[in-house]
Formats: sequence, structure tokens, C-alpha cells
Amino acid sequence: MTSTRSTVTVTGLFIYPVKSLGGISLSEADLTARGFKYDREWLIVDRENHFVTQREIARMALIATSIDEAANCLTLRLPDQDTILSIPLTEVQKSDSKKKLETISVQVWNDRAEAYVESAEVNSALSRYLGQDLRLVRMAPGYRRQVDEHYAPGEDNIVGFADGFPFLIISDESLEDLNERLEYPLPMNRFRPNITTRGGGPYAEDSWDKIKIAEVELAIVKPCARCVITTIDQDCAEQGKEPLRTLANYRKKDSKILFGQNAIFKGSGHISVGDTVSMKS
Repeated sequence: MTSTRSTVTVTGLFIYPVKSLGGISLSEADLTARGFKYDREWLIVDRENHFVTQREIARMALIATSIDEAANCLTLRLPDQDTILSIPLTEVQKSDSKKKLETISVQVWNDRAEAYVESAEVNSALSRYLGQDLRLVRMAPGYRRQVDEHYAPGEDNIVGFADGFPFLIISDESLEDLNERLEYPLPMNRFRPNITTRGGGPYAEDSWDKIKIAEVELAIVKPCARCVITTIDQDCAEQGKEPLRTLANYRKKDSKILFGQNAIFKGSGHISVGDTVSMKS
């Protein structure tokens, strides 16, 4: 009898325009040099221009984001007040001498990145809601932030404000296996993936080396070490002990709790939900 390998398909695509704010589910996603278009292109920083995430302010999860290319805006919706903030999507117009945006160097983990500051009105509203002096910044259009070269050497491997790599991949079956071990099941948004799949079985992504989706080739380069953000309910910003407590029982290696795989890519075009995930040798 000849065995057949199950077909693996893309079941979900997600971007997070502002690091640590709400995500957006897409039916298809365009690629840029840094990964999915608009993914982690914006960042919130403190007075020292150091990045701020849900690790420090859990309520960041409650700020919803949306992209409207026809209206040329990124929209942030604050939950506890009647405030909708709009940020233009177009890049800075150098010809507009009346509108000079401040450019600063921001800290993201061990990296420094060049970014420009969004409007005072947006920053004031975010600071009031989040309870401290903060600013929204956008990565400078031509800036190239290298991924960790220990895992992915090469000048072409760059990323936006994501923690380290352009893509995070998790299979639906991996989450289902985890949920069978939990008292209360958790949604996928706890793990903030870019790509979800189905068809390979639980933790199939751990065994992948190189894959192809549409015309995009991806290399799996590093397991994702999970942090406290996974314990924050993305709908109410309340924090608990799961899933890290349960994952530590069977997904812990070298003092790190692993769930999902980081990936880099080459190619262009776009990826759609329903695309086949092909294994490459």
C-alpha cells in the first residue's frame, strides 16, 4: 500500500500594523522586503525611545487596528473612549516643506532603528489611554533592520518591528493539541502568528526546513520562545498563568518555552488563505 502525505494548506494570515496592538485577519497578504505589507511597521516608544509592548502595558491589546488603503489610513480605535485615530499610509512627502516629521533612533531589543514620529494628536491620545508619555513611530522607509544573523545570515534578511523575524508560523493542530491539555481552550490570537496552517498534524512546523507558499519560499530558522504576552487575554487584557504553565510541561527546552516557528523568505507577490504549503528539499 502506498502512503500519501496529507496536503498542508494556509488557514489564516495576520498582520499587526502597530507592534503589540490588535491584529488584522486577511484573506490574502502582499509581501514587502520586510515581510507582509504593513506588518509591525509602527511601534510605540517611551520617553527614552525604547519600545513598549503588552509585556509592560497589557491594555495595548485592546486597541484595535484597521487598514483602509482606499482612504489612505491606518486607524486605531481606543476602547474606553470615543476616539478613533487616523494615521496616513503614504510615506513622508519630501516635497512638503511645511510638514517636517521628527526622525529618531528607537530601541527594539538589542537593535537600534531609524523611525519618524507620528502626529502630536495621535501621541497625546495614546498617552492618555495608556497612562504614560508615549509616542507612535513608523520605521523609516529605507531603513534595513537585519534579522539575527546567527540564525539567518545575509543582507537581504530584514524585518520591521517584529521581535526578530518576518514570519511566525503555527499549525492549527498544534493549538488544538495544546487546548486538549488546558482546562479552558485558548484562541490563536494569544500567539500572534502571521501564518497558520492545517494538514501536517500537531507541531508539524517543527520538522519543516524549507517550504513554498504560492511563489514565496520560506526557510524555517528558529523556534519561537514564548513570553508573558501569551498569558494576556487579547479581548479583555486580563492576565493569567496559561498557556505557559501547561506548555512548560512538554514544550520547554534550554529554559525556553517553544511554540511556533520563525521564518525568513525570498520571493515576492502575495499569499492567500487556501494556498498549498509545499515542502522543499
